[in-house]
Amino acid sequence: MIAKTVKKLKTDIICPPKVGEIIEGTIINRAKSALYVDLGSKGIGVIFGKEFFDSKAALKSLKPGDTISTKLIGLETEDGMRELSMVGANQEMAWKDLTEAQEKQTIFEAIIASANRGGLICMINGIQGFLPTSQLLPDNFPKVEGADPSRIATELQKLVGSKIKVRVFDLNPSENKLILSEKATKKEELEEKMLKFRPGEIIQGEISGVTSFGAFLIFEGGLEGLVPSSEIPEKTDLKIGQKVRAKITEVANNKIYLSLKV
Repeated sequence: MIAKTVKKLKTDIICPPKVGEIIEGTIINRAKSALYVDLGSKGIGVIFGKEFFDSKAALKSLKPGDTISTKLIGLETEDGMRELSMVGANQEMAWKDLTEAQEKQTIFEAIIASANRGGLICMINGIQGFLPTSQLLPDNFPKVEGADPSRIATELQKLVGSKIKVRVFDLNPSENKLILSEKATKKEELEEKMLKFRPGEIIQGEISGVTSFGAFLIFEGGLEGLVPSSEIPEKTDLKIGQKVRAKITEVANNKIYLSLKV
């Protein structure tokens, strides 16, 4: 035990704490606007000022003797203590979990916090993510005539406050960028269904959305394909829910392209 302690002390001396490091410690005292943490050989740390008030809700239930993880944001305060952030530590660990979720293609739930004409803003462990409309499954895709942006935003607002299953589509912690996808949760299932279709086949489906660049069509098994504007006959007035026949022109990159020029 003594040998391990000596080894740890030597390691701490050789590798002194660095700003940005995540450190675990034990709460030793709390004041009205500060929390003091024993960091072992790394000294005494304090969460105070803006960092304290930003974490007030999370700190409320903590008491002396509890262990917490914090992020070192300052090597020494005026009182000679390490300046700590609980918010920073939580965010760092949240990004780590999200990176792991992307690597493992984990499906998880996100809370929809708000919406705009481009998609949904979701919160995951304090991290804000964006779920583009194009990454929604047909059940949640806003079916709006003429793809009116204001009406799309109104339809998406109805989802605010609910939970939605997603996968990480793309992320960049250094830029606070997190893009989510609902479609990706059905990726394997949809890929298997898509294997049945080949270019040239005629299918029957239902118009699920009309945009400035074309129309979306839902057909067998919940698959959705895009009919580009160039593949829609002139003077064709498409409406959501309308039944149409279409020809598959291409199946590539997990997408199906269609033509109404049958």
